[in-house]
Parts: sequence; structure tokens; C-alpha cells
Amino acid sequence: MIEITSNTELPSIRKDIELHTSDGEVLVGELALPKDKPVKTTLITLHPLPTHGGFMDSHLLRKMANRLPELISAAVLRFNTRGTQSPRGTSSGSFSDGIGERFDVAAAVDFCKKEGLVKPWLVGWSFGTELAIKYGPDLDIAGAILLSPPLRRATQEDLKRWENLPIPLVALIPEHDEFLNPEQAREKFSVLPRAKLLEFDGEKHLWVGESATRRVLNAIAEEVAPGSSPLPTSY
Repeated sequence: MIEITSNTELPSIRKDIELHTSDGEVLVGELALPKDKPVKTTLITLHPLPTHGGFMDSHLLRKMANRLPELISAAVLRFNTRGTQSPRGTSSGSFSDGIGERFDVAAAVDFCKKEGLVKPWLVGWSFGTELAIKYGPDLDIAGAILLSPPLRRATQEDLKRWENLPIPLVALIPEHDEFLNPEQAREKFSVLPRAKLLEFDGEKHLWVGESATRRVLNAIAEEVAPGSSPLPTSY
């Protein structure tokens, strides 16, 4: 048995992929699949703001891909939105401030459908939550999980669109988030009473450290695979 730490990569099948958007962009990404077991849930990850260092390898998303295929039999899709660069490569196009990115999210959902993966959850972090909130209602998804939603581009009108959808919207709110703290989140999400807000004492927007990572991954696991948390800390 070894302790699962920041750089631990558990067994999985990793595939470099490309997503082709309906407006002609080519997005680079990776699909991580369980090894020798069926996929039970699918996660499409949406990264933080690319103009401030967000990309498909942002640490929480990388750790989801490194751990959750083995621990909860999840398929984890990561990709760079238009114009975003990472070691995997650079997606074509240019940053569109959350507007043109609607085609990026749709392309990821279409890819999962064509691959025969179970209906995906959108898992957005920061800027990625804006995309999940704004465009999730138009897509065939299982639900959305929001990590540190700033609610800058996504409006309360966008939130109201979720009211009559038969799928969950779950938000993880750090106590010391400089963009949207728990008190502010309760006010903003009041237009969507059925939204599930999970508040995390002591945490900040970037969820730094292994303890924060475990709290996030446990919360995600419990939503998409009830009864699977707490996740093991050694393997």
C-alpha cells in the first residue's frame, strides 16, 4: 500500500483526443478510462480562466483524471477550450470570454455520446462553472458540479433556467473564496432554491493542498457515485 499524494497516478487507460466544434475549431484533450472495468459515470471537466493560467492540467482536474477512473470507475474527459495551451497542445481559435466556448462544451458532450459513455456530468472550476451554468441546460447531461463558482459571467437568469430541469446542480463554496464566499453564494443562488450548496470551512478559491483536493474529490464522488466516499487515501 502506498499513500495517495499530489503526484499519484492510479491505473487507467489514457487516450489523447481531439474535439471538433460545430463552428470549426479543433480542441485538444485527454480521456482517462477505468482499466479492466466498465465505466459507471462520466465527468467532463471545464478548466479555470485560461487568461489567468487555467487549462486542462489545472491541479484538481489532473487529479480527477489520475484517481477517479480507478477509484469510482469514472471516465474523465479533460480538454483545452479554444485558444488554450497546455503540454498536450494548443486548441485552435481564441479565447471568447465564455461566448464561443458554448460550442466547446457541446463538442465534449457530443464526443462522450459518440464514444458510448454514460451521460456525463459537467464539472467546472471557476471560469468552467460559468460555462456549465450557462450551457448545461441545453445539453444532454446528468448534472453539473461547480467548484468555486464566481458568478461573474453566469447570471441569475442563467441559474433560473435550471429550475425545471430534472438534473442536479451542486456548488462547492470555499469559506474564504475571494470571488464568491458562502454568504454571497446563498444570496446569488436564492433564485434556484433546489441548488445544493456545499460550504467548505477554511478553503480558498484555488483549493491548495492535498487536504483540499481530497475534500473536493470526495464531494464529487458522493454526488456522481453515491456511497463511494470517503475515497481511500492509500492504494
